Amino acid sequence: MRRPASTDEEFAELVAACSPQLYRSAYLLTTSSHGAEDLVQTALAKAYASWWRVRSADDPVAYVHGVLTKSFLSERRRRSSRELPIAAPPDRPVTDADPTERAALMAALAELAPVDRAVVVLRFWEDRSVAQTAADLGLTEAAVKNRTLRALRSLRGLLADTSSPANGSAR
Repeated sequence: MRRPASTDEEFAELVAACSPQLYRSAYLLTTSSHGAEDLVQTALAKAYASWWRVRSADDPVAYVHGVLTKSFLSERRRRSSRELPIAAPPDRPVTDADPTERAALMAALAELAPVDRAVVVLRFWEDRSVAQTAADLGLTEAAVKNRTLRALRSLRGLLADTSSPANGSAR
């Protein structure tokens, strides 16, 4: 269903009048120009979708500012909102180790309990902090520290077994 032209014109006037203020507020909330642009666009889309409510408000600009703030807060609450745009990807070049060492390490990792394996991967491969790992896995920080200690102890034992002369790999 198409909206009347007067509605579109009224909305365009509101957008022209309050976009700089909205962008400034969004930038201060998100601390990123890309995030601010996305947030303003989201707020304006929501305002357009409920234009009849915005138009009947005492102060339409304040109403849209409220939509902007509520959109920001609701996005922060979502788990998927943990993504942050960055200028360059964080990927680091991988230097391949000896293929036999890599195979031994992968086999040793497979021996760990799934949660212990996840802790080791997040902490040491993904270079996450204890707090980030705890949040990702739904554990306490103390539990992550404890599991890290146990998992590393197990890995050392498993890797020592594979490199022992009795196993034939360290000749």
